[in-house]
Order: sequence, then structure tokens, then C-alpha cells
Amino acid sequence: MATSSTATFRQGIYKSALVRKVTRWLDASAHPPLALEIALDRVAGARWTRHGSLDHYAVEELPDGALVPSAVEANIVNADAVKSAVTSVFRSLGAHDESIALILPDPVIRVFLQHFDQFPRNPLEAFPMLRWKLKKSVPFEADETLISYMRQAPQEDGVDVVTALARLRIIREYEVLAESAGLHPGVVLNSSLAAVALLEEHRPILLARVSGSSLTTAIVREGVLRGYRCTELPARGKDLTPEMLLEEIYPVAAYYQDTWHEGVQSVRVAGLGGRLQEFMRPLEDEFHCEVRSLMQVAAADPRVPDDMKPLAERDLDGLVGWVLHRN
Repeated sequence: MATSSTATFRQGIYKSALVRKVTRWLDASAHPPLALEIALDRVAGARWTRHGSLDHYAVEELPDGALVPSAVEANIVNADAVKSAVTSVFRSLGAHDESIALILPDPVIRVFLQHFDQFPRNPLEAFPMLRWKLKKSVPFEADETLISYMRQAPQEDGVDVVTALARLRIIREYEVLAESAGLHPGVVLNSSLAAVALLEEHRPILLARVSGSSLTTAIVREGVLRGYRCTELPARGKDLTPEMLLEEIYPVAAYYQDTWHEGVQSVRVAGLGGRLQEFMRPLEDEFHCEVRSLMQVAAADPRVPDDMKPLAERDLDGLVGWVLHRN
């Protein structure tokens, strides 16, 4: 999902593989030197040098309830706390009057995978078609909707399209945080769409990413997004059980197996912290494949520069994934 909703409203279009580029405004910087990842419980930012190495990063915790990610309702509940955290991160990064990438909580941006027998190449024809197809899938009006899309290889004939939708006024909540510090939001996407860049394998690989009570399940095969679902878990923290997690993951895995006639062959998990070991055996028994921490794998990934290891160790998967997008 790419925006900058300031000035004239313009849509961006994915033009190549998901893990290699993100959509952006046509006049935005493709590779801002700054990125800010806002999550339920923290704000994290990073600055890169002109040569692409990590210059500095900063993390500020958010108090409980300061932010409530939603695609529909206002997200920032405790404006003073969120603004203070963002300001502190920007101050640490020496950020002012430059472009920035905003990486937002997954529930803010809704992602849909659709198949079309025919799909127009002209965006002026494609956007109205997508709006019409998805108008019953989002609880806000078309004129409030930011939309971007990518075409990707289908299983057989036709065209597969990944569409990202967000409510304009929700995105503006986050953009205003950056603009109040004199920064210019150029790229906007959610954390999991950034993190899928870390799933660089030829076999089908499933990502289960937990953030608070939100679960994002994605399946990527050879750099192509084949499944995506963001749901609310019935419990969070210590009350979340492996059975609860599996029940939410299963629909995406079953869809992939029914559609592509093969099962998931690798699983990556993020957001469970010290409880990961409790979930590994049930996941292995269900999918009959290796289950590993997304960040543990990323820390050993040769594509992730050594100077990014501290971000991996802090479980900042959105920022680490963004590095691969930038590169």
C-alpha cells in the first residue's frame, strides 16, 4: 500500500514482484532514507546512509491502549503519548524536512487477492473495477478509500490481482504524526507486507504474524503472494493457545492447498516472543514441516546486512523487511 494522501489524491500501482517493490505515489521518493514502524506497543524508526547501511535506529514503547489499530475507527487514542514517542524517535534519528516510509499496523490496511479472467492494463479502467468488486468488502465509502494494486502471475489463465485498501482519514492520522515533525510521507504499507520480503524461498512458505490480538497469515511462493488474511484472535498474550492460533491459520493454508494443489512446506512465526516454543510442536504436527522464528531466520539471512542484526534481535520485522524492499 503506498500513499501520500496530502495534496492531490493519486494512486500507486505495483509494477513488479511483491518482495522487490512497494507501490508509491508517482511523485514520491522510491527509497526514503528514513522509515518509521508504528505498532500496537511501540514506535521504531531507522535511518540509512546514502550507501544503504544502517546509520541509526531508535525504539520508544507505547503505554497500553495508546493505539488501537483499525481500518475503520480512529486509531490514536492517547494522542499525547503517541506523538511523544514519535517525536522522541525522530529526534534520535535527526529527522527533519525529508521523505519517510511509514510502516503501519496490519489491521489499518486491508489486502485482497482476486482472480480475473480479464483485467485492464489502464489504471483509469482498473481502479473503478476494483472499487466495484470490493465495495461490499469494506465498511466505508469509495470516496474515502485509498487504493493500490499489483498484477501477479496466476495459476492458469487470467490475471491475479493483489489490492490494498485503506480509509483516507485513518492513513491521515499517521501521516500527520510525520508532517508535524516536518517530514514528508512518501511510502505507506503495513508491517506484514514489509515483512514478506524476508520470505525468499522457492517452496510455499507460510507466515503467521501476531501483534496484540491481531494475526496476519500470508503465504508466499517464489516471491508471489498466494494467500493473505488478517483476523482478530480470540485471546492475546498468555491467554492465546496453539489451538486458537491454528484455527485462525487453517483457512489460508486450506485455501492454498485447494487452489494450488500442494501444501505449505515451511512456516515462519513472528510476534510470540518467549512463547514460541509452546507453539512450534503443534504447528509442526499440523503442517509436517519446519517451523522457525521469522527473526531468527532473518538474523542468519545473507541478504540482511550485518548492521541490521540489532533490528532483527529487537523483532522489528517490518523495518528489516523494508531494508530488502529498499535494496
